[in-house]
Amino acid sequence: MDAVSKVLSRRDLDFLLYEWLGAESLTARERFAEHSRETFDAFLDVSQQIAERDFAPHNRAGDLNEPTFDGERVTIIPEVSRALKVFAESGLLAAGMNAEHGGLQLPHVLQRACFLWFQAANTATSAYAMLTSGNAHLLLTHGTEEQIQRYVLPMLEGRFTGTMCLSEPQAGSSLSDVTTKAVRNDDGTYSVTGGKMWISGGDHELSENIIHLVLARVAGAPAGVKGLSLFIVPKRSLTTGASNGVVLAGLNHKMGYRGTTNAVLAFDGASGELVGEEGRGLQYMFHMMNEARIGVGAGAVALGYTGYLHALAYARERQQGRPVSGKDPLAPPVAIVEHPDVRRMLLASKSYVEGGLALVLYAAKLLDEPSEENDLLLDVLTPIVKAWPAQWCRLADDHAIQIHGGYGYTREYPVEQFYRDNRLNSIHEGTDGIQALDLLGRKVTMKGGAGLALLLDRIRATAAKAPEELGVPVLAAADRLAATTAKLWATGDPSAALANATAYLDAAGHLVIAWLWLEQLLAAEGKEGDFYRGKRLAARYFVTHELPRVGPMLDLLDSGDTLLRDMDDAWLG
Repeated sequence: MDAVSKVLSRRDLDFLLYEWLGAESLTARERFAEHSRETFDAFLDVSQQIAERDFAPHNRAGDLNEPTFDGERVTIIPEVSRALKVFAESGLLAAGMNAEHGGLQLPHVLQRACFLWFQAANTATSAYAMLTSGNAHLLLTHGTEEQIQRYVLPMLEGRFTGTMCLSEPQAGSSLSDVTTKAVRNDDGTYSVTGGKMWISGGDHELSENIIHLVLARVAGAPAGVKGLSLFIVPKRSLTTGASNGVVLAGLNHKMGYRGTTNAVLAFDGASGELVGEEGRGLQYMFHMMNEARIGVGAGAVALGYTGYLHALAYARERQQGRPVSGKDPLAPPVAIVEHPDVRRMLLASKSYVEGGLALVLYAAKLLDEPSEENDLLLDVLTPIVKAWPAQWCRLADDHAIQIHGGYGYTREYPVEQFYRDNRLNSIHEGTDGIQALDLLGRKVTMKGGAGLALLLDRIRATAAKAPEELGVPVLAAADRLAATTAKLWATGDPSAALANATAYLDAAGHLVIAWLWLEQLLAAEGKEGDFYRGKRLAARYFVTHELPRVGPMLDLLDSGDTLLRDMDDAWLG
């Protein structure tokens, strides 16, 4: 464990990247041939340096002094602008992009590891960079070369920032109900009119321009998601600098991420450019949404991890109470880390955050080694990557508050902010319930269940190599998940199969994390020192204390219970 930083553990990152995932091997691929272990380490070093120097110091200030809107412009503490400027100048914003567009072609797994430092140090400020990167990636994939030159390159330089505009006041996650309209103009542009809600980074003065990616329905398009198109709508005209008809109607004030503006936007005939073809907007937007979902999961891990590190340091320093066996009231108190319940919370938190970190980095490396199998596996894992850390790494922040005792509930200590910030990750980019429906309703059934079969094959292969007392329970859980999935869909009734989808997501998530703990256990095999002993302890803890949670979840699913489907809301009172 890194004895210095309470932001993130570089030692754990190095273990996962190099001793487990073998990230150095990626340099044998043509795309990454210019890199080496030395360049990877240099990126990690500079990320930690900038995160701790330019992002972490204003984390609390951004929370206490959230953005304000006076009816004309948004005001944000100046530290945010300075931090984002340093971030862009470092080259990290464009590090993973193609060389032809000014990028450095850093592997996804290294870029994800680097950005975790910023999410842990200051999730609100880092959100502007994450959204801009996602916006740029989408346009690099689906935009024209002219659009890339006009919009993407200024974003990668840090001059423009980007957003995604999906939700509307009447249609939060229900995108089929989007009503924003787009009318074709004679010059090939479109006039976009409508309202968008919950737009993170939607308005500010941090950049020369804000590039909105807006889902809208072209006049005459069919109802539902098939009628949606995607448009590039800048806040200001690129030619004149004048307002482009994007009006800030107000700011939402959330319990966390307070330093990130969250806007209600009105598009009043704003000029927009079509991305790709009409009617394929949601397909294109999912490129950014899936990247954002993995980013949200990574952010949840980062917040849980920094909360755990703060709690561990506090537990080692805080003197209070005496051992149960201590009978002398005059004996000096002991550090609270000596108390069994504090150890329980710390070990549970360690298993969540280090397991979640492994999950995020594993998913990122799948992107670096594209193949039919890896693409399919990533499809299955994405809802778990998004939702599992948002629940269980948030519990690490919950434990951090409890370990701090009364102090944990005050703003004098940062753990209460970590918890509030992390609470939002269960709703960002699709709620946990939406991820559950995606996993059970689509991902495990697509291509005849090939994705689930592939995941379970990899889990079984790892479990077969693990010590029997840990491998056998994971094998059993994998077999049960396969049987339960088949049973749920045997009737062909989606409403019954999906009645308890959230329990399915929880069970699958815990199984996946147990698998990744076995992977870490095998990577630590034969190695000595406290770090490796900690890995073996956490692996044993997760399999013996956490994995058994899966049994009752699968029991519920196997029972065919449809209480949640059949109940009448009048019975709730």
